[in-house]
Amino acid sequence: MLDKDIVLKVENLTISFRTPGGLVRAVRGVDFELHKGETLCIVGESGSGKSVTNRAIMGILAGNGIIDDGHIYYKDLDLAKAKEEDFYKLRGSEIGMIFQDPLSSLNPIMKTGKQITEALILKNKMPRAEAKARAIELMEEVGIPNAERRYNQYPFQFSGGMRQRVVIAIALAMNPDILICDEPTTALDVTIQAQILDLIKNLKKERNLSVIFITHDLGVVANMADRIAVMYAGKIVEYGTVDEVFYDPRHPYTWALLESMPALEQEKGMLNAIPGTPPDMLFPPKGDAFAARNRYAMKIDFEEHPPFFKVTDTHYAATWLLHPDAPKVESPIKGKYVSRREGEDV
Repeated sequence: MLDKDIVLKVENLTISFRTPGGLVRAVRGVDFELHKGETLCIVGESGSGKSVTNRAIMGILAGNGIIDDGHIYYKDLDLAKAKEEDFYKLRGSEIGMIFQDPLSSLNPIMKTGKQITEALILKNKMPRAEAKARAIELMEEVGIPNAERRYNQYPFQFSGGMRQRVVIAIALAMNPDILICDEPTTALDVTIQAQILDLIKNLKKERNLSVIFITHDLGVVANMADRIAVMYAGKIVEYGTVDEVFYDPRHPYTWALLESMPALEQEKGMLNAIPGTPPDMLFPPKGDAFAARNRYAMKIDFEEHPPFFKVTDTHYAATWLLHPDAPKVESPIKGKYVSRREGEDV
């Protein structure tokens, strides 16, 4: 049984994919908790295991994906061992999900209103007239103007931002407790991106939702995260409150992510990038997966994966630089990074 403040708990989650080339170790011993009413942001490059982790929570791993070990506790269920009928009851009604590309999330030949009412009618046995009224309310709640008229339109008649609002309405139709947002703004331009982020933030507050937000961009979540988990090569490498990760990051990968974000005071034409590429997870590295790209790497980084070192009661980082015997390295981003959090210096 979970503590009353914890709505979801992931323990030692390990996921692999069977491929013609061998076993891809996509997620390797991930642990985190989601607290009631908070936004937990999971950040990392493409291929770090963010989406795979959350698809396992929803029970929608690809056919060749297998949970090798670990637990996903939700209420009295372990979702790592749950059956499809359990997920059928949970999806939408208790855990909702917003995907990256709204166009691929919607049926192009079905009117948008019907796509919102579908679950209400099939799963909640709601009368059609009541379901339609509820769908129009939801469309208005997520900021779609002329909702009654647009209820009968098709997805191609909506802009990208409006399509994503429809997807959000579908995710919220059955009043879930948890909302998983899988890079919901990546396909949108920056102005619409900001509007969707504000919408999700406001809906979370109004509905007391617990949100898992997946992204590759720390700047996107600076104003909405309560806690951040930084993932790399299938592992969480740093975990802390939003202020701890932005103001006092400790893992070299977190430094690199923050350094790679454009800053207002940078010289014209200057843009930092993380050298190299993530490791091939067909052959996971022996030590710290980030060692080959880490300019602060020590010999031990190539030989042994670091444990989590405690920075504060809420802040942990898996880097040998935090070992008492490690050389002292000054964070390269201190005083240099201007965050998107109200424009304040970090």
